[in-house]
Amino acid sequence: MAPHTIIFIGPHGSGKGTQLEKLNAAVRAAHPSERVLTIQTGRLFRALAQKEGGYTVRHLNETLNSGIWQPDFLTTTLWGNLLISEADPLCHLLIDGFPRTRAQAEVLEGAFDFYGRKDVTVINLSVPDEVVRVRMKRRARADDTDAVVEKRLRLYNTETPAVLDFYRSRPHTRMLDIDGTGTISAIHETIARSIGFGS
Repeated sequence: MAPHTIIFIGPHGSGKGTQLEKLNAAVRAAHPSERVLTIQTGRLFRALAQKEGGYTVRHLNETLNSGIWQPDFLTTTLWGNLLISEADPLCHLLIDGFPRTRAQAEVLEGAFDFYGRKDVTVINLSVPDEVVRVRMKRRARADDTDAVVEKRLRLYNTETPAVLDFYRSRPHTRMLDIDGTGTISAIHETIARSIGFGS
């Protein structure tokens, strides 16, 4: 089958990372001989923060859990290096954590051109701000303070509309607007069925 290129978009607490992992498992189960590459920028940032390094690593550790977004150059460098080392035109590609800005979407478009990926599916997990706040409190991570959660929501609500507009106007793009307030299994079934991996 033709390789999938799937982008998960949603605020912190929308469950996009969880849904990516469930879809990853579904794709691998349906097509065990085909390669799946997942790119999750949050994991890439955390891995970089654990390395020995100079100013970049120190500054990343100081800001990673502050609620601010890392600069475009650092984000695109991390996922770009992963694409360079592991991507090809035939693997399935599942993406979470970018693009967060229209500028990142435009850079990613150049990567899609390079790897011959014309058809893209965007899964937009829609979750109201009040639900995000409840989920973040329930998660009870040290960095999920009220101030950090509000900062993340402001950034997401400011930057994401332009990203969604970019993909809604992009040719060869399938937009799936998914209600992210249901159960994990119900949301996964909706996504998998829409893409072609459901019952």
